[in-house]
Amino acid sequence: MENTLFNFNHFSNGNILDFIVRFFVNIISILIFAYFVYYKQQYKKNYFFTLVFLNILVFLVCFSLQNAKLSLGFAFGILAIFSILRYRTTTVRIKEMTYIFAAITIALINSIITENYNPLIILVSNIIIIATGVFLEYFFIKREHQKTIIIEKIELIRPENHKQLLADLRERTGLNIKKFEIGNIDFLRDIARIRIYYDKEN
Repeated sequence: MENTLFNFNHFSNGNILDFIVRFFVNIISILIFAYFVYYKQQYKKNYFFTLVFLNILVFLVCFSLQNAKLSLGFAFGILAIFSILRYRTTTVRIKEMTYIFAAITIALINSIITENYNPLIILVSNIIIIATGVFLEYFFIKREHQKTIIIEKIELIRPENHKQLLADLRERTGLNIKKFEIGNIDFLRDIARIRIYYDKEN
């Protein structure tokens, strides 16, 4: 069956018109989502690159396959791979994983072709994802910053010394640290890598 977009017949060999319109909607949506929703709050260029590039890759593969079941399986396969990946020595946080899943979802919504799809639903779905991200980041979740630091007082990593460690981190950094996570521990050099989370005044 021949697919149509806005009552225009697709061009032969790849549905060029459909591809151009869908890709334009997809790239605008992911750039708005990745930059204004994620990057403006987190300031992580690596994850901004990941969100945009991964979205484009999933979109191109899924559109080329023209098979909804295979496209969904491919996208969730990518998500499963990312769920077990580690960047350097730090596990990917659940928040970043959620953003990655959202980027994949945007690509899927814009790339999968069904017999009776509605372009308005595709557009509204993109708007809903972006609007939800804006609401949660700017109005619901308190802005929280993070840094990874290295400490030499390795004895403070013991569970019974965590309160002392938190006080030491606050005194040394001058930051209003809310919590911390202990990462790599190097007993040979008596150092530990710690990720701190803190509130930053505007």
